[in-house]
Amino acid sequence: MNSFLLILAACAMYGFLHSLLASLWIKRQVRRLLGDGFFRWYRLLYNLFVSVTFLPVIGLIALLPDRTLYVIPFPWVWVSGAIQLVSVVVMAFALRQSGLIPFLGLNAFLDRSASAQESLTLGGLYAWVRHPIYTAGLIFLWLTPVLTQNLLALNIGLTLYIFIGAWLEERKMVAQFGEAYRRYKEQVPMFIPYRFPKKQTNRMK
Repeated sequence: MNSFLLILAACAMYGFLHSLLASLWIKRQVRRLLGDGFFRWYRLLYNLFVSVTFLPVIGLIALLPDRTLYVIPFPWVWVSGAIQLVSVVVMAFALRQSGLIPFLGLNAFLDRSASAQESLTLGGLYAWVRHPIYTAGLIFLWLTPVLTQNLLALNIGLTLYIFIGAWLEERKMVAQFGEAYRRYKEQVPMFIPYRFPKKQTNRMK
């Protein structure tokens, strides 16, 4: 198996594991078997686990044979870099809106309750697209100033993972929030902000 296919396979395995651990079914089983006391740490442990398990994918990119496909020339590299910087800022704002502490799982240190009610952010960036973090992440990913064969495999693998992950995530949101989330899907685009948002509440519980 060449390096391109090997990296794609590694991304597929990583994405499958990541999505499985994020599924409602796995969360319910963990909560049932290990109790609320452990479950309140689940998000933090999950983030640590998926971060560590991504390191082998990065290792493959660094160690496998590679070749350069293109380099963005000057002055266009400054344009691509500026857009990448904007995408990082967008991701930071989106995380701040949705709640950085819960996203990282750090609320386990602040709230001992495992049954705290979750809410869904609808305003701000989330009024333009349903997945602003993914949108900004894709822009950052594909505007890399130097693209190699191994990075292309990674970009394709992560892009597929983002699209499949967003689809799975929305199935969970429908199961959790029901008709209210279905209406949100009808009003707000998934990734591309091609229409002005309608006025709505900032959060759904």
